[in-house]
Amino acid sequence: MSTSPRWAQALPLLAVFGSVVALGVGTSFAKQLFPVVGSLGTTALRVGFSALLLLLIWRPWRKPLSRAEVMSLIRYGVALGCMNLMFYQSLKTIPFGVAVAIEFSGPLTLAVFTSRQRIDFLWIALAIAGLALLLPFGNTSIDGNDVQALNPEGVFCALVAAVFWAAYILFGKKVGHLHAGHSVSLGLSVAAITVVPFGVWHAGSALWQPQILLAGLVVGAISSAIPISLEMVALKRLTPGAFGVMTSMEPAVAALLGLLVLNEQLTAPQWLAIGLVMCAAAGSAATSQPTVHRSAADEIVQ
Repeated sequence: MSTSPRWAQALPLLAVFGSVVALGVGTSFAKQLFPVVGSLGTTALRVGFSALLLLLIWRPWRKPLSRAEVMSLIRYGVALGCMNLMFYQSLKTIPFGVAVAIEFSGPLTLAVFTSRQRIDFLWIALAIAGLALLLPFGNTSIDGNDVQALNPEGVFCALVAAVFWAAYILFGKKVGHLHAGHSVSLGLSVAAITVVPFGVWHAGSALWQPQILLAGLVVGAISSAIPISLEMVALKRLTPGAFGVMTSMEPAVAALLGLLVLNEQLTAPQWLAIGLVMCAAAGSAATSQPTVHRSAADEIVQ
């Protein structure tokens, strides 16, 4: 039985959308663990269980690695771990959608500055305008409580996460010849070794409660196993540019989930800022040269 052309065209788009939503749902669920184990403990659970699940799925130990590949994977994994650590630190004090929009400045800046097209100045201008609207001024609401927006510490952590995201993409190019499932599972294993000690130190015995471990397993599955499977389906059928345009919806999905799940109310300028960052990301992806692009491995970050 042959697949209809319409369904064949819709499948990769639905796969990317499902991946973005899964990442957002996983992070929204993870943030609700903050009162029990804190952001450091939550990061340890998310990264640790993601690594375990992907190791079981891909079993990367079956393929031997050279010394150079091992060193590249270590740099790749440390950048991934630090990116997750700083991103979850930012979520303590700023809304989910805003944190994602700020974090997007990392790969966006990398894409723009590795290109030499004049139109890239438009994308960087849109991104700068969006980030300018997200400076710590005005008011917002986190969990129903009015606070100053945006918290400088939260903005700083999100910006550091953006830097690590760019570093993660650059280091990922060094292991780009490996299968995405193998590189991500090994990279997440290194990331877990990097961040789990912080979570254990901060959360202590609370981290080992059965219900918390179960919640961590669910977060790991939703945030890694499901998205990477969907993205591999999409990448087989989409160009890197089209894939990048689709994933540029991530800040808006995060903001909507933050509103619906976490009751994070955003101001009109913050919604506008998210829209500007999305336009910059989509435009950059649509017009970029295929030298630096986000692959399935690049998406398993939040």
